[in-house]
Amino acid sequence: MLLMKITETPRLILRQFTPEDAARNYEIYTDPDNMKFLGKMPESIEFERYHLQRHIDNYYKARGFGLWAVVLKETGALIGRCGLILQPVEGEEVIEVSYLIDNPFWGKGYAPEAARACLRLGFEKYEFASIVAMINPENTASVRVAEKIGMRYEKEVDFRDFGRVAMYLLKRTDFRAQTAELFTNL
Repeated sequence: MLLMKITETPRLILRQFTPEDAARNYEIYTDPDNMKFLGKMPESIEFERYHLQRHIDNYYKARGFGLWAVVLKETGALIGRCGLILQPVEGEEVIEVSYLIDNPFWGKGYAPEAARACLRLGFEKYEFASIVAMINPENTASVRVAEKIGMRYEKEVDFRDFGRVAMYLLKRTDFRAQTAELFTNL
């Protein structure tokens, strides 16, 4: 099966998921450390395969974006997922950048690297006006990632089955200003 690369960073490739990623995703999504703040674990590899196929149909085919596989360039290992998804938040749909890196790969900067690439796609390719991150305030690692990629705390909101969470926000105009500032400071 042809794997469609979405983008790459110095160390990572972000590509579309395929149903063949189900077993590896199942490993990631059944690790209690990975799922501490993310909710329900998949019931089986078959359920994860079904879930991946639904994501492919509902996002890649219907919208052109979604959650993508995060793969290490050096080894080809699938180490997590990162991407852009629609989320219902207090009566409106917002675009969320969502990231999850398998815990053996934590602390190496992969989550902010992948999330920055997704922000760039969201603002430059898909032209979203703003992107949010919905984060349990106790998930300090995820808060740090959001802050590293230029997002700022916006407000507390009710979010699906997760209850009250912190919503971090980045507007396209602020992203462009941050990007321009990076190049100015080289």
